[in-house]
Amino acid sequence: MRTYDFAKLAPIRLLVVGDIMLDRYWFGEVNRISPEAPVPVVKIERQEERLGGAANVARNVLALGATATLLSVVGEDEAADSLTRLLTEARVEANLQVDARIKTTVKLRVIGRQQQLLRIDFEAPPSHEILSAKLAEFARQIPRCDAVILSDYGKGGLTHIAEMIRMAREAEKPILVDPKGDDFSRYAGATVITPNRSEFRAVAGAWQDEAELAAKAEALRSRLGLEALLITRSEEGMSLFTATDIRHEAAVAREVFDVSGAGDTVIATLATLRAARSSWSDAVHVANCAAGIVVGKLGAAVATRKELSAALALSPVPC
Repeated sequence: MRTYDFAKLAPIRLLVVGDIMLDRYWFGEVNRISPEAPVPVVKIERQEERLGGAANVARNVLALGATATLLSVVGEDEAADSLTRLLTEARVEANLQVDARIKTTVKLRVIGRQQQLLRIDFEAPPSHEILSAKLAEFARQIPRCDAVILSDYGKGGLTHIAEMIRMAREAEKPILVDPKGDDFSRYAGATVITPNRSEFRAVAGAWQDEAELAAKAEALRSRLGLEALLITRSEEGMSLFTATDIRHEAAVAREVFDVSGAGDTVIATLATLRAARSSWSDAVHVANCAAGIVVGKLGAAVATRKELSAALALSPVPC
C-alpha cells in the first residue's frame, strides 16, 4: 500500500489571500417549459450555501489537517453574514475587511435534473482604502505563516498582488498563485503559479505537441522568475515544469461530475505539502489525487485525508 504521512501537516499554517465568494445552489424539479419563453421552469425544492473562491482554498487546507488564515474583502450585507457563519463552522481563522460600498460576491447556481441550468453572479471591486488596509494586515500575518497562497478570481481583491509577492519573498515564504486573466506579469517572482490549460493558452498561445508545450512553459517560467509552473490539463492530467525537470501526472480515472473548485483543491494541497517540505513530485502527485476526488463532487468541495489515503493506496505511483 502506498501512503502519505498526513500527520506531519498538523503544524503547518497557510496564509490564504484573495477573492472570496458565497456559492449558492438552488435545486429543483424541471417538468415543463415556460409559456413566456423557451426556457425550463424550475420548482425550487432545496437550497445550499458553500464557501467559494479563496474561502474554499482555506477549507481545503483544513481538510488536510493543516491550519489556514484567510484574508479577504466582503461587503456589509446578508451574504457576508452567511460567509462569516460558514467560515466559523469550518473553523477557518478569517480576517475579513468590510467595504460597505460593495456587494459581497455571490454565485447563484440553479440545478435541475442534476444539471446546472443557470448561474447568476453578483460582484463589485473593493475600494482603494479597503485594499490598503488589507495590505497592512497581510504584512502583519506573513511572519505567522509557512507559505502564502494568492487566489486570484479577478474580482479586484488582489490589486496589490505584486507588492504582496515582494513582501513574501523578503520574508522568505513560498508564494503559490492561482492566476486569472491574460497578463501573468503581475505574478513575477512567485514560487509557482497554477494556471489551467485554457488560462495558459490565453497567455502563451496554442501548441501542437508536448515539446512545444514544454518550450512555452519554460519560456514563461523563466520570464516570470518562477521556481515552478504547474499546468492543470483537465482530462490530460497536470504537468509540472521546473528548471531541471518536467513531471506529468495522468488524470485520475473517475467520473467527472463538476470541475468547479478543483483548482482550489490543487493549490491548497500543493501549498500545504510544499510548506511541509515534501518534494515537488510528491506534492504534485497528492494534489492530482485530490483533484480527482473533488471533480466527482458537486461544486466547491474538499478532499479529506481519509479519501486521499484511499486514492493514494490505489495510485500506481508511490508517494
